[in-house]
Amino acid sequence: MIGARNFLVAYNVNLNTTSTRRANAIAFDVREAGRTVEEKGVKVHKPGTLKSVKAIGWYIEEYGIAQISMNLTNINITPVHIAFDEICNKANARGIRVTGSELVGLIPLKAMLDAGRYFLRKQQRSTGISEKELVKIAVKSMGLDELTPFNPEERIIEYMLQDKTNNRLVSLSLSDFADETASERPAPGGGSIAAYLATLGAALGTMVANLSSHKKGWDDKWEMFSDCAEKGQQYKNELLKLVDADTNAFNAIMDAFALPKASESEKEIRSKAIQEATRHAIEIPYKTMELAYGSMDLIQAMVEHGNPNSITDAGVGALCARSAVIAAFMNVRINATGYHDKSYTADIIAKGKEIEEKAILKEAEIIRMVQEKIGI
Repeated sequence: MIGARNFLVAYNVNLNTTSTRRANAIAFDVREAGRTVEEKGVKVHKPGTLKSVKAIGWYIEEYGIAQISMNLTNINITPVHIAFDEICNKANARGIRVTGSELVGLIPLKAMLDAGRYFLRKQQRSTGISEKELVKIAVKSMGLDELTPFNPEERIIEYMLQDKTNNRLVSLSLSDFADETASERPAPGGGSIAAYLATLGAALGTMVANLSSHKKGWDDKWEMFSDCAEKGQQYKNELLKLVDADTNAFNAIMDAFALPKASESEKEIRSKAIQEATRHAIEIPYKTMELAYGSMDLIQAMVEHGNPNSITDAGVGALCARSAVIAAFMNVRINATGYHDKSYTADIIAKGKEIEEKAILKEAEIIRMVQEKIGI
């Protein structure tokens, strides 16, 4: 994710007025340079309320409204959502209403996610929702689609730059993913399915956290459950990446085996490529194991403290996570058979066995708790 520091964003805020003078007054209220005022016959410089912000008011004939046009020269100091809210406050004080805003050019994803979380926190709602929903909240909260449609794929830098070929599987529909898995092609196979199973487990734990955050009568707990949901989203997002990563790792092994081997130098290059690809194919399912097991702490916490009407959802999440650990470990072990560094494979298999044993025990404890709470 591209950092926000020193990134300049051109940003306009729309007003329900046609007065350039009124818009300029608001711009002077907020821009760092502020304005010069006369106090008791002496000219005094009065800075604006927002650091790293340049602003001016103008009239846009195309839309028939006045705008505050800003350059946010460092959105790590003054983020877009803070600039928007401050202009809302200054406009309200002058009897003017903000109706929306627009971005000129591109914006980092982090800025949009931070904005989404900011507006959710103001509502005391869980911030542990998907990246897509956070962006949607940011767009709607700041009215970024008031004048023209806001397409995240075209306006957010990371979305413009991302290589969609690396996310082929997770972009499929559920039915297409099932069809792809059932086809005669060897990938996606068990490793990708293990990663997706773990993703679903983490997603279920996150769902319970979000439901608990909004439960009537639990208003004093919303922030705790919101934090849990955010952690769950992190697990879900990392595991989702491993769905395609596992298939890509398998394909890399196949590509390595397909390298020419007519000469000794070609054989050496081929052998090295096979070993490098094999090690990567061990590391990916092992990472799935670690993340799947890690997500079980969240799942257990939701069984213990979450919405009692959703404990079976958390229980199913535990089943998914444990199964994912066992399935991923199978892939670690079979890929390890083709790797020449036996000290490495012995070490990672020993660690894998420990994770597998812990996951099985934790799942049993979670299911016991769920069954006790069900009571029948």
